[in-house]
Amino acid sequence: MATFLYKLGRLTFRRRGFVALIWAALLAVAGVGFATASTDTSNSFSIPGTEAQRAFDLLEERNPGMSADGATARVVFQAPGKEKVTDSANKAEISGIVKELRSGSQQIAQVADPFQVKAVSQDGSTAYISVSYKVSSMELTEATRDSLEDVGKEAQKSGMKVEIGGDALQVMPHTGTAEVIGVAIAAVVLVITFGSLVAAGLSLLTALIGVAIGVGTITALADVLDLGSTTAILATMIGLAVGIDYALFIVSRYRAELAEGREHEEAAGRAVGTAGSAVVFAGLTVVIALAGLSVVNIPMLTKMGLAAAGAVAVAVLIALTLVPAALGFADKRIMGRKARAAAEQEESPDAKPNMGTRWARFVLRKPVWVMLVGVLGLGVIAVPAASLEMGLPDDGAQPKSTTQRQAYDMLSDGFGPGFNGPLMVVVDTRNSSDGKAAAGRVAEEIESIGVSAVVPPVFNKAGDTATITVIPKDRPSSHATEEVVHGIRDAGEDVRADTGAEVLVTGATAMNIDFSQKMNDALLPYLALVVGLAFLLLMLVFRSILVPLKAALGFLLSVVAALGAVVAVFQWGWLGSLFGVEQTGPIMSMMPIFMVGVVFGLAMDYEVFLVTRMREAYVHGETPGQAVVTGFKHGARVVTAAAVIMIAVFSGFIGSAEQMVKMIGFSLAVAVLFDAFVVRMAIVPAVLALLGRKAWWLPRWLDRVLPDVDVEGEKLQKQLTEGSGSEGGESGERELARV
Repeated sequence: MATFLYKLGRLTFRRRGFVALIWAALLAVAGVGFATASTDTSNSFSIPGTEAQRAFDLLEERNPGMSADGATARVVFQAPGKEKVTDSANKAEISGIVKELRSGSQQIAQVADPFQVKAVSQDGSTAYISVSYKVSSMELTEATRDSLEDVGKEAQKSGMKVEIGGDALQVMPHTGTAEVIGVAIAAVVLVITFGSLVAAGLSLLTALIGVAIGVGTITALADVLDLGSTTAILATMIGLAVGIDYALFIVSRYRAELAEGREHEEAAGRAVGTAGSAVVFAGLTVVIALAGLSVVNIPMLTKMGLAAAGAVAVAVLIALTLVPAALGFADKRIMGRKARAAAEQEESPDAKPNMGTRWARFVLRKPVWVMLVGVLGLGVIAVPAASLEMGLPDDGAQPKSTTQRQAYDMLSDGFGPGFNGPLMVVVDTRNSSDGKAAAGRVAEEIESIGVSAVVPPVFNKAGDTATITVIPKDRPSSHATEEVVHGIRDAGEDVRADTGAEVLVTGATAMNIDFSQKMNDALLPYLALVVGLAFLLLMLVFRSILVPLKAALGFLLSVVAALGAVVAVFQWGWLGSLFGVEQTGPIMSMMPIFMVGVVFGLAMDYEVFLVTRMREAYVHGETPGQAVVTGFKHGARVVTAAAVIMIAVFSGFIGSAEQMVKMIGFSLAVAVLFDAFVVRMAIVPAVLALLGRKAWWLPRWLDRVLPDVDVEGEKLQKQLTEGSGSEGGESGERELARV
């Protein structure tokens, strides 16, 4: 591995013009694809194998005109002062809007007049028009959305307060400001780390090129591959973070090789051969973790994971080829005056040990105390995770300034919180001798459970499928509403046994409940798959059993602690105002499994980069303690900078108005903070200090079975020492072609 990458590094450095041209062409192609792509992205959401999805599929088959999974909107009216919506002027205005909506778009399936369907509150202060569409929210045209918004603006002239809820106005979240903030902070950290604008700019530029290619490709293929609106956001978030980190490690190693007096091409070869090997395996762990999301069998999550994995793969290729090529263009400017002076001082025998060296020596003196403080500290932060409640955010989690949130609050005040999340009960009476009687019994059973309202069964034209609308008493994301769904399903089992009719509960609320359950069921298998594959990969890298085991256990500790922080902020509301959390509620269902996928890959980055340096020093003859110090001497500053950059990139997304994006940004930023600075920088060296030589133990039979990938460059070092390195510049291209 190291020898191949060494040759690749020298080749790309020497043929930098050709390499730059290839990446420029790829960037241009991705840019054209991005510019010509459809502006509408998919928001299709299906959960194969769940009851809620089976109900949607059944309605699509038996009653296709109903558009059960189409977009919905609720135009909510509130009369001013002591007026009522039933007053003649207000009633006339609302009735006129009903007619206007019906003729406003060909995508509208149905508009319900509130005075005919009794959608008026008991005190007469509030009413709402229900609008259903033939297509999903992301398939609505701009003209359809504009007509809906114009209706609301026009109605407000009458003096009534008018707000619009539902998913019809849902659009792809905008995060441009967040990305700019993250990049700006990353630039500052890079300048401080390198002491050179050229080195900082090079790392940032190559990472941005990788993100542009990845996101451009995703956007171009969004319509063809049915990619969701958050797919590009996730790919940007992950691709930018790892892209900067990978470039940072290659450039740092290159500068270290230059500081030791090597020629530029040789330094590039060695940097890619050593740090590049770590980049490859770190990237592989991230790709495994993200691609592994496909085992959950939720199409949306699978596509998000594969798209983000593709962005990481591009970042790895950029680091191995474009970065060394760019180093060739930068020439001597990559160092900078202050950096050269600092390097010379560091190599001086009288030089003071850097911060990483001093910290490693402290940990070696107090390994037990450092480990206990780290483990107990994260353990305390993890305590709230025991109270984790999962669900999907509804309009109640939107900022109070949005029309969706105000419509949500108006409905809650006027009708009760349950009106924001009606349930749809589907009764399949094809196998029942008396379908109407069976559907009637289902309605009676639901009323006995205790709900706000039950709309009488409505049959399709064939008379073999009935739908019953149920209004719970509590808000959609509450535990009480979840109990209602389970209660209806339990009653449905009795109805089926007695009448042969099948009862299915669906709707957005039931879909969220089923989604949460599927996430829970998939978590342990997914965790076993990802951690198991990564364990094998790390065993190849470190030629050890205990080091990968320690890495996996440390990761689990940091993830649980991060989940505890998420629960404290987003569910309990601690420091919620600081992070823009306007309403607490359950944690997004996919958050635990999503964090496992993303954070595990990122956590292994620091493990590979930091511990590979230690392994390299140990293989070259240093004692275990000396190897830990050497690893921190060369790697601590760079790992710290990489972690700060990742935290900055993820934290930028906390400012998003979308609750889901905000929660993802916060959780990843906190997880990286815990994993990099507590687990990798404190617990890991403490454990290695306690284990000593046992840390690098591997059974002989396993050592013979495992292929030697030579990540630390031991074979490469021998070849270079024997003089083969001098031939690399002349024969590298030929040897690379043979490989």
